[in-house]
Amino acid sequence: MGEKIIGIDLGTTNSVVSVVVGGEPVVIQNQEGSRITPSVVSWTKEKEILVGEPAKRRAILDPLNTVYESKRFIGRKYDEVKDIAKKVSYKVVPDEKGDAAFDIPNAGKVVRPEEVGAHILRKLKEAAEAYLGEEVKKAVITVPAYFNERQRQATKMAGKLAGLEVVRVLNEPTAAALAYGLDKKENAKILVYDFGGGTFDVSILEGGEGVIEVKATAGDPFLGGANIDERIMDWLIEEFKKETGIDLRQDKTALQRLKDAAEQAKKELSFKMETEISLPFITIDPETKQPLHLQKKLTRARLEQMIEDIVDRTMDIVKEALADANLKPEDIDDVVLVGGSTRIPLVQRKIKEFFGKEPHKGVNPDEVVAVGAAIQGSVLSGEKKDVLLIDVTPLSLGIETYGGTMTVLIPRNTPIPVRKCETFTTVTDFQTEVEIKVYQGESPIAKENKLLGTFRLTGIPPAPRGVPQIEVCFDIDADGILHVTARDKATGKEQSITVQPSSGLTEEEVKKMLEEYEKHKEEYEKKKKLIELKNQLDQIVYPIERFLKEAADKFTEEERKELEQLVIESRKAIETSTDLEEVERQLKKAQEVAAKYGEKLYKLAQENQKGENKGGDNKGGDNKGDDQGPIDAKPVD
Repeated sequence: MGEKIIGIDLGTTNSVVSVVVGGEPVVIQNQEGSRITPSVVSWTKEKEILVGEPAKRRAILDPLNTVYESKRFIGRKYDEVKDIAKKVSYKVVPDEKGDAAFDIPNAGKVVRPEEVGAHILRKLKEAAEAYLGEEVKKAVITVPAYFNERQRQATKMAGKLAGLEVVRVLNEPTAAALAYGLDKKENAKILVYDFGGGTFDVSILEGGEGVIEVKATAGDPFLGGANIDERIMDWLIEEFKKETGIDLRQDKTALQRLKDAAEQAKKELSFKMETEISLPFITIDPETKQPLHLQKKLTRARLEQMIEDIVDRTMDIVKEALADANLKPEDIDDVVLVGGSTRIPLVQRKIKEFFGKEPHKGVNPDEVVAVGAAIQGSVLSGEKKDVLLIDVTPLSLGIETYGGTMTVLIPRNTPIPVRKCETFTTVTDFQTEVEIKVYQGESPIAKENKLLGTFRLTGIPPAPRGVPQIEVCFDIDADGILHVTARDKATGKEQSITVQPSSGLTEEEVKKMLEEYEKHKEEYEKKKKLIELKNQLDQIVYPIERFLKEAADKFTEEERKELEQLVIESRKAIETSTDLEEVERQLKKAQEVAAKYGEKLYKLAQENQKGENKGGDNKGGDNKGDDQGPIDAKPVD
């Protein structure tokens, strides 16, 4: 049996570690004797670094040196998170690369989110080592399903900094399905509703006979328990301002106390009908210099009014995922709840109303993800052999081809790991290099999607357009990281790109793209059709244009005039027309003219081919302007 691989749920609010022992997953207690470790790190004046509960206790005393919810910043550019940065009590700054980082006075430096993650992971690693009595080197770490390449890579880096080899980055909903035992059920369909501290994810999975397959996934990276805490905080701040005229938002210590009180009130209202929020000495009156106290009663009904739109938003995402999987609510056998926010009665009520049944409560929502990660760890270590996991990619991936089209190689919701190859060709005569642009998104127009990376394949032997064969392969590994390769079949020359951490999509963009796609579906279909028709028209006109240049004497003056007129009209339609019917008409006309001169054009093509085979290799020299075309390439049939 291989060495133990632990499973870690590195959460926004709390983190959990688990391991399979004797075939059963065990949730490991930390050094303070708790199964849950707050995802908080604090730096003291004495340069000591505290992690978990001891750090959380310091958050109020020393808000500037205590970092919580760092997962909301991991693998993200500062510009993407400016708004959330205003809501935390420590200082978020851009580092030299423009990534979000934390300026911690006691650390004497700018600390990256990966380092914060590493401190939490190291604490969990040590707890596991104490429990197992042996060194732990490998882990499966979970991430929200909608984490992009950049965030996954940053999470792996956090593991590396903690001295762990991250053998798999596993999607949280998939981990939950494993813990739920979906692989043992007979063709069951479950919906995982994961409402954590910082993100909301929903996945639909199907299982049976040891295989778990993800059918669809959707989510919102800016929706979590933290948003509910913010609503309560805002309410407290506004109420206090009405009574005293003082805005507590300016006071970092007061803000941290409010956050703690809001989180506590939210938890209490899950099992009580009302709660008393009492914060003595919250601030000092600037005029009388007297201490001021904040005391408020919050009822469950009032809280539900405050947060109903947040919970409704999660249900909209559930509907999206069901639509993607072509399923109705009644097709779902079980709804599995993940994350502390699912304890809120309003959440459970909405789920029950929508699905017509109680959500499944057999697995602890705080621990289910770590348990699933530990099960996956035991599969990878060879201890558990009866489970196969099939995950999916959340957005379509492809390259830009002729006419600015997005040619999709891997459609969204494709199971991963996956490898797909397609052969393309050049669009310009004697083109010696192509530019490959890799995009992610749902629009048929490449530029409307997110550019992930660009690279060039050079040294293609000069040949007429349509002759070179360039094979482009997309390879997504089990961690959801993309590798793209382009190879010229004639020479075997190859270029490749791994989509680097800095080029991923923000999940906000993922969400926007899917919304855009749904909104403009018809318009997109029209654009796609327009590009296809223009391509067909170009296929007919191009050889005619060429023969008019190279073999004009083979045509009578009348024929030449007719063909030249056709070329002029067709080129105009290809370059400027946005009217589908106009292009259709021009294509029809071109087909009729081409049919009329079919025999003559065919003979010319045959003669031309012979000439090129004899010794047309050096022609590339005349055509210097064309040797840097894009792979505005067309797929080869």
